[in-house]
Amino acid sequence: MSDIYENKMKLEILSKSCNEAFARITVAAFAAQLDLNIEDLADIKTVVSEAVTNCIIHAYENAEGVIKIEARIFANSIEIEISDTGKGIENIEQAREPLYTSKPDLERSGMGFTIMDSFMDELKIESVVGLGTKVTMKKIINIKH
Repeated sequence: MSDIYENKMKLEILSKSCNEAFARITVAAFAAQLDLNIEDLADIKTVVSEAVTNCIIHAYENAEGVIKIEARIFANSIEIEISDTGKGIENIEQAREPLYTSKPDLERSGMGFTIMDSFMDELKIESVVGLGTKVTMKKIINIKH
């Protein structure tokens, strides 16, 4: 997406559900330096939760793996990249369909990518079966000065 950032953070967590809240709060705290409104901050927390949960549930299934989170702040936007080295997504277009889930037995809503797409200004999903998935999201911030 972009190259010239003002600030950057990296975080690696194990794919345990107890780490999802930690990832969400960490990225939100980093994003807060953009002087966000409550809605933008809530959107960022939600998309991080969705992306990290996808890694836990789908990428690694019952195994443990590493989830990498990077966030970059620009003058009027934030870019968040969440990646795993899990099983990958066979059909990204199908996975992006609202209500599609590869885990209906776990009562998953199948709305993760739909939520990410609607809450962010840009969503890019890259995946290679057997190597993992990278989700890059960008939100443009209307600075309140």
